[in-house]
Amino acid sequence: MISNKARYAFRALLAIAASPEGEATTSAEIARRYNIPHKFLEQILLDLRKSGILESKRGKSGGYVMLRPADTVSFGEVLRIFEGPLAPLPCLSRQSYRRCEDCVSEAQCEIRREFGRAYDASRAVLDTRTIGDALGDTSYAAPWRREERFAG
Repeated sequence: MISNKARYAFRALLAIAASPEGEATTSAEIARRYNIPHKFLEQILLDLRKSGILESKRGKSGGYVMLRPADTVSFGEVLRIFEGPLAPLPCLSRQSYRRCEDCVSEAQCEIRREFGRAYDASRAVLDTRTIGDALGDTSYAAPWRREERFAG
C-alpha cells in the first residue's frame, strides 16, 4: 500500500491540476477539502516544488500551480518521490539495484521472474498514466465497489 504522504500528494496534485490555468490553489484550501493536516501537506507540497512539478506563487492570489503540464507528470514519478524505488525486490530495481543475499542465479530465479512480471505490468501503468489522464478518466470503478452498488 502507498503511504498517506503519497496519497495526499496525489490528492493535492489533482486539486491543483484541476484549477483553471494560472489560478493558484492554496495549501489551506487543499488541506480543508481533503482533511489533510496542514503542516504535513506543506511539506508534501515543498517536496513537489523541489522536484520541479509545482511552483508556488506569493501574494494575495498566491498558492500552488503546476510548473509542468499535468499530462507530463506520471503516477510513477510522483510515487518514487515519496516511496522511493517501486521494485518489489532489490534485484529488479533500476535505480537501487542490489543482488539478493541468498541468490544463486538471477537468470534462474523463479521468484525474480514472477515478481518481475508483476513489476513490469505495474510500472507500465504507473509510468504511462498521468495526473492529466486521471482528471479526464472516470471509467474505472473498483470491482468490489461495483458489486456494492448492486447489492441489496
